[in-house]
Amino acid sequence: MVDHKKKTQKEENEMEQELEQPEETTENSTNKKIQSISDLPGIGAATIEKLEKSGFTDLMSIAVATPGELVGATEMSEATAKKVISIARSNLEMNFESGEEILRKRESINKITTGSKELDKLLGGGFETAAITECFGQYGSGKSQIAHVLSVRCQLPTEKGGAGGMVVFIDTENTFRPERIVQISKGLNLDQEQVLKNIKVARAFNSDHQMLLAEKVEDLIKKQKLPIKLLIVDSLTAHFRAEFIGRGTLAERQQKINKHMHTLMKLADKYNFAVYVTNQVMSKPDVFFGDPTEAIGGHIVAHNSTYRIYLRRGKKGSRVAKMVDSPNMPESEAIFFVEEKGIKDA
Repeated sequence: MVDHKKKTQKEENEMEQELEQPEETTENSTNKKIQSISDLPGIGAATIEKLEKSGFTDLMSIAVATPGELVGATEMSEATAKKVISIARSNLEMNFESGEEILRKRESINKITTGSKELDKLLGGGFETAAITECFGQYGSGKSQIAHVLSVRCQLPTEKGGAGGMVVFIDTENTFRPERIVQISKGLNLDQEQVLKNIKVARAFNSDHQMLLAEKVEDLIKKQKLPIKLLIVDSLTAHFRAEFIGRGTLAERQQKINKHMHTLMKLADKYNFAVYVTNQVMSKPDVFFGDPTEAIGGHIVAHNSTYRIYLRRGKKGSRVAKMVDSPNMPESEAIFFVEEKGIKDA
């Protein structure tokens, strides 16, 4: 135990000494531009491994990190963490992009259709990749049904309204049902066994497990080379709501949810897949007019979601979807029915 501490301290001292002379390092390696974390001076193999395990896999992730996050991930000193961040920032090209370039990038965005023209119209063509779409509502409003429909339709080729890829389903409330996937697959004349194989399901047992599973999606893409095109979290807030009780824990809960959603957004944007999250609601007894339900998670979830849809039961067994927030779509409603083969228009 003592030897381990001495070794850690020795590594820390060596790191400090090398980082103290960034000018010399730069001068001796003018032809070598720092392009990855392995190029950073004073960063050993053990530290790189710790950084990568904590999600710091590139210069950008280091540059935008706080010293405290690096200290927690690697046990380096705060002074060393600040220098590592400074070097990463100075070697990172942070250029502005024109609106034309962003428009060109958005041409690679896919829209996953639901089978309901009205619901697709509400979303501007379907559930968008590189974005987070949140559906919130009471139990039985259709949140998990949409999740199952998207799990199947995502696998359709792009010309048929799919994304031609696989699905990751993070199940926090034991809602995933393979039998439902089989029903929807039959309705679309798809190979049921293959559809089920293309859905990677993971049951999350607490909020930390849920956050870890989301981070591990990157491994499926980078290491296993799986064409993930949809990530579902059903539901987003269930564990956070159960674990953090009372106003005294609200700040910590919101910080964790914020970090979780930032991870989801970063991955969606980086790998161009769609993120669909379901959310619970709570009743506000002080509301006398209108709908007394409000989504869990407050402003943190609201601001991190690209599209927000409120689901409720309608007449004669129908479901009503209302666009609550969107960067480009107007506030409107769509009526649809949930049936054995999936979703259909009213």
